[in-house]
Amino acid sequence: MLEYDFMQNAFIASGIVALVAGVAGFFLVLRGQTFAGHALSHVGFAGATGAVLLGLPPLWGLILVTLLGGITMGAMEARLQGSDIAIGTVLSLALGLGMLFLHFFTAYATQATALLFGNVLGVSSDILWTLAALGALCLLALAAISRPLVFASLQPELAEAKGVSLRMVSILFLAIVALATAECIQIVGVLLVFTLTVGPAATAQKLTTHLARGVLLSAILALAEAWLGIAMAYYTDWPSSFWITTFSATAYLLVAARDKLPGLPRPAIAPR
Repeated sequence: MLEYDFMQNAFIASGIVALVAGVAGFFLVLRGQTFAGHALSHVGFAGATGAVLLGLPPLWGLILVTLLGGITMGAMEARLQGSDIAIGTVLSLALGLGMLFLHFFTAYATQATALLFGNVLGVSSDILWTLAALGALCLLALAAISRPLVFASLQPELAEAKGVSLRMVSILFLAIVALATAECIQIVGVLLVFTLTVGPAATAQKLTTHLARGVLLSAILALAEAWLGIAMAYYTDWPSSFWITTFSATAYLLVAARDKLPGLPRPAIAPR
């Protein structure tokens, strides 16, 4: 399997993206912003298709528009918090714009399918370097804001009283999530971003109450699901996105079912 260059690229690309998605996704779930993260993927789809319509590389349109969307959502967090209707409207509008742009540029339909459902086996060496740079940037940025991010996520009122700017933390965090989302789209597509950003993180938070162990476990689960999904796609000729999604959902459902058994503790992240 690893004798082929495209398979090597697929494993490297999915590994980079899975690690970033697992770490960023953990805090996304912890902060209750999973729906906002999903909306960012649809915003990115509009950016990618719009870039093609303008004759620009779709990846850079995806990254730029998703990043702007993350910054905007972070700045408006207080207004959007708990407002699934507002976020859902943005999500639907972004997807609709993407389809409109495709209407004017039908030659891009095949690549649009890859954006919607992912195509990890088609990752080129150039895109691989871009994913590596974005992944390193995301992890370094998360490390830089980790202390105020944890404080603001677990005890927002106390953090604000101590002088932490909740709005700035939100802007920086959702900007990082936007970049992570742009990476995930290359692997599992717009419609399945939840697979890597939410599934492993939600599973990890059901398995441990320790913050550091939870982040590490989320990253390991995302990595395992991505690599197993690609391996199964190679041997079955079924889509890798299907397998990755299946492993992610199965892991979460098994842990959720275990939590419903009588007498078992139900972990919850708490300040350390």
